[in-house]
Formats: sequence, structure tokens, C-alpha cells
Amino acid sequence: MTASNQSALQQKEIWSIGGGKGGIGKSLIACNIAIILSRLNKKVLLVDADLGGANVHTTLGLETPEVTLSDFIKRRTENLNEVITDTGISNLQIISGARDFLDAANPVHGQKDRLLRHLGKIEADYIILDLGAGTSFNVLDFFLFSDHGLLVVLPEPTSIENVYRFIKSAFYRKFRATVENHALKEVVEAAKDQKNTLGLKTPHDLLQCIKGMEPEAGRRLEAEIKTFKPKLIINQVRSREDIRLGFSMRSAAKLYFGIDLEYPGYIEYDDCVWQSIRRRRPLALEHPDSRPHRSLEHIVQNLLLCRQLESPFA
Repeated sequence: MTASNQSALQQKEIWSIGGGKGGIGKSLIACNIAIILSRLNKKVLLVDADLGGANVHTTLGLETPEVTLSDFIKRRTENLNEVITDTGISNLQIISGARDFLDAANPVHGQKDRLLRHLGKIEADYIILDLGAGTSFNVLDFFLFSDHGLLVVLPEPTSIENVYRFIKSAFYRKFRATVENHALKEVVEAAKDQKNTLGLKTPHDLLQCIKGMEPEAGRRLEAEIKTFKPKLIINQVRSREDIRLGFSMRSAAKLYFGIDLEYPGYIEYDDCVWQSIRRRRPLALEHPDSRPHRSLEHIVQNLLLCRQLESPFA
């Protein structure tokens, strides 16, 4: 293996945790995945990117740090490293969210780009982004910026619907960034409306339409589809039917969207989860032998294996 290939393999990975809906366990999953990676002797930075409702430090049992993401967004500091805080857990540091700055929930384009640019320069093996709820452009851009985009869903109708909406919104956001022709961008915008006059109902319909308008752009978009592989995590699983939900959603995403939705695993329901939250102690520290924690370890191992298989140097 050449030195350049080794360098490529050693580059950090960015994982984001989203889902389009609040209260589904994103922060809990992000924190515990970060701890599991840190125990593999990896240098991990956990970023609270829920810019309107930061709570990662609380999940870890920490007091609100003196410096937070708002200090960087408001340019009270120019260096993102200055808002990094130690957690007391070996190999794990955090950037706490902007609790004291309400406008941070919707940073302007320049602020967001600056943050993403600086995240790319951080020295870490893994950067974990705990995303906010909803499908705002900022949330979608953080998701698309990452190497692994993880989607958390509860086995209930509203959560499932929100995840499908998130996938579709992220996909159209990626589409729009790929095309250059203004007319094609307008077609992508129109496709977001289910009642559009073009009759475009799915990303597959949009792709066929663009292929007809500009074949070369259609080929580029088709290549982009193959790189868009969100990962699904079913949380609070209580039954075999809940487990099978992941496979059903994977099939539906392929059939209706033409998107390869991967399913690295599920997390079993257990009272120890809410007990650890109430004690402000991460599940990985409070109940390391519990079924939910073992589920998370299994998911991390599957994600690591997935990245190895996807690497062109594997």
C-alpha cells in the first residue's frame, strides 16, 4: 500500500445522527456511539449540532461549558479548537451547542460554510454530529456533509413518515447542489411539491425527467444516487415486527425512491435507558452490559465494517 493510500485510510470520518423528528433518541445514540468509538482507542469529537436545543453535555452528565458553538458562530473566537471541551472520558471531547444564542438555530449560509470548513480541519479519528430536528437546509447540509448519515426512527407511524420525508428532502437537496443549469434547478424545486404540474412523485421520476432534458446531467445525478446511502437505526424495539420494520423501510426506499437505505441494526427497548438519562449518566457507562448498549456496539461494528468495504483501498 502506498503512502498516499495509507493517508487516505487514516483520514477522519464524520458521522451524523438525524431523523427529522425530536424525542427519538438522537442525542442518546450520538453520545453512546461516541463513547463506544473512544473505547476502541479512537480520538472522537462529539459536536452538538442541534443548534436550537443543545443537550449533549447534559446527556454526558456535564455542566454547560463556558465556551460553546455560539462563540464560534458569533466570531467571539476564530478557532473552532477553542470551543472544544474535555469530557473526562478518555479519547472523547465535545463541542457544546449554542444554548445561549437563539439565532444560531438558523445560521446564515456563510456561518454554516465556515463551520463545515473548520470541522474538516479538526484533528480527530471520528467526528459525531448530533443534528437537530426537522429538515431545514442546515440540518440537511450537515447530514450530507458526513461520511455516514444515520437516521433514527421509532417504530411508530409519525416517526416513520418523518424519516421518509427527511430522506426525500436530503436527496432533493443533494440533487439541486449537483445540477448547474438554472432550468434544472427549477425542476428540482418543483419536484419537492407532491402536487407539482410535472407529475413528479419520486426521486426516480425526477431523474428520468432530467435525463430527458439534459442527458449528461442525468448521468451525473444517477452517479450521485449510488453515493447516497443513508443508514437506518430502529430505536426502542420491542418485537420482531419492530425489527422487520428496518428491512421493510429499506425495500420501500429502493422501490419508491431508488435509494439504497442501509440497515446496520436496531436498539432494544429497556428501562435502563431512561434510568440512565434521569441519572445524567451515559448508557455506555451506567449499563455497559445492557441489551441496548450491546445493540449499539453491534451497530458501530457494522458501520465500521461498512466503511472498510466502501473504501477503494480496502
